Amino acid sequence: MMTTNSAEDKNTPYILVAPNGARRTAADHPAIPVTMDEIVETARACQRAGAHGVHVHVRDANGQHSLDAGSYRETVAELHHVVPALDVQITTEAAWVFDVPAQLACLEQVQPDWASISIREIARDPDLAPRVYALCADQGTRVQHILYDSEDARLLDQWQRDGIVQANQTDRLLVLGRYSEGQQSVPADLDAFPDCPNRWMICAFGTQEHACLAEAARRGGDVRVGFENSLTGPDGTPWADNAASVAALVELLGKAKT
Repeated sequence: MMTTNSAEDKNTPYILVAPNGARRTAADHPAIPVTMDEIVETARACQRAGAHGVHVHVRDANGQHSLDAGSYRETVAELHHVVPALDVQITTEAAWVFDVPAQLACLEQVQPDWASISIREIARDPDLAPRVYALCADQGTRVQHILYDSEDARLLDQWQRDGIVQANQTDRLLVLGRYSEGQQSVPADLDAFPDCPNRWMICAFGTQEHACLAEAARRGGDVRVGFENSLTGPDGTPWADNAASVAALVELLGKAKT
């Protein structure tokens, strides 16, 4: 498994908070941020707790997953205003709703500084794939590739060799599991992914989320934490909010260094 530390501070991983995701609502947890104001306030609290960046999903008027460019631009602008030191990453997740042309249009119209892109979703339309990555390179959008398994990693390697993915588009997010009811990730899930010298990050599901993130940090990776992936601590008790989860992770990572 990967051992290159990717954090700016070699002793501290980069912490990206994913506070809502595409699926969860207040019915799942009352502190799931859905509106722009809720997302911004959650981001501010998570920065105070130790997060370095926020992974943003916007919702439509009915609270459903959206790739609406106007909503993204407004939310990103407000985040930059309220928490200017916090990095902002948008998602292009299809969530079984959007096709590749819609994902491409979102990237083109929002022109984000940073975006997460699932390679298996873009592979649904191989003819558009080169345009997606070329657009990001041209407009200066940093890409984080979402990888669910070793097959996704192999596809990314192949697309990099073929020039479909640009040479400097190497960042990876390794997803330890699936978005499914009752998913429980474990630290050993890291071993399913091939070694890679490039910057990498993980996210994990269930009660062992923080244990998985701590193991990734030990191996030199960065970490993504938050209610998109897990609502509870190791004993199954729900976190009060995203900031509480971030604070507990920061404490755990600090203990691991001593």
